[in-house]
Amino acid sequence: MFQPISIMKPVLLLFLALMPAEWSCSQATAAAPVAVASNPGHAFACADYTQGKVFIVSKEGKVEWEYPAPHCNDLSVLPNGNLLFNTGHGVKEVTRAKEVVFDYQSKSEIYACQRLPDGNTFVGECNAGRLLTVNPQGGIVREVRLLPEGKDGGHAYMRNARLLDNGHFLVAHYGDRVVKEYDAAGKVLREIPAPGGPHSIIRLPNGNTVISCGDNKGAAHVFEVDPQGKTIWQVQGDEVPGNSFKFIAGIQRLANGNTLICNWLGHGQFGKSPHLVEVTPDKRAVWSFADHQAMRTISNAVLLDEPQAAPAPRKSR
Repeated sequence: MFQPISIMKPVLLLFLALMPAEWSCSQATAAAPVAVASNPGHAFACADYTQGKVFIVSKEGKVEWEYPAPHCNDLSVLPNGNLLFNTGHGVKEVTRAKEVVFDYQSKSEIYACQRLPDGNTFVGECNAGRLLTVNPQGGIVREVRLLPEGKDGGHAYMRNARLLDNGHFLVAHYGDRVVKEYDAAGKVLREIPAPGGPHSIIRLPNGNTVISCGDNKGAAHVFEVDPQGKTIWQVQGDEVPGNSFKFIAGIQRLANGNTLICNWLGHGQFGKSPHLVEVTPDKRAVWSFADHQAMRTISNAVLLDEPQAAPAPRKSR
């Protein structure tokens, strides 16, 4: 009665020993929670809009540093290692020792900030429609108004904004679903339609513009247009296998030509897709981050291992 079991036991052990490692790993992954990060990993800084924090995350996908940042949508890592980010109604620069070395506060909502080469900080005030240059002491040294004084543009008037090298301004008007380029005096020079509501914008060295869009009356997508307004590349919806884009917020064009996409998972989409995806020009995902326990809704991220080099040019398609 017991002999068949004694015979089967060594057979079972032999089968387990010879079982392919890939099969064993995939079985374990299928039973586990959503993967934290795929290999090879990236260290990065990110903003979690819902939790109201900014984080530094190791290449293994572990949180190493955090700091309060209410309603943060924009952040950058400065050459000195400090983090610059918006805080709902303000902008802060914070050291790794968590010392605040720059602080600007406003009555207006703020979703855009940028450190300038001269040490001043560019700030985009959403409700007020003001584009400001602020000195290190927090004083306003320059103001360009896109709205008349006293007019409230509302919560959706502006998201990301940038002061360009030529002195022009690039502004994502989320509610109006358009990106506008203004001259130094605030005159509109160009308009780029952005269905879905533009969230983040990048002007590339070749003059092209990369724009991410949310879910405001249009599919979430990121697209690149040339100076004539022709769309030469885009990713949207479920085009990248295994990744469903819900609301594309922050973006970073990498030196290798890939694009880092922040897949904001608010508006009822929490846990339904990765937070971050690195996408190749031919729309393949080569890295992702999806820790839905440590993070809620990542609105922006910057890869810390990214070299400061000019992006590879795109080919029209």
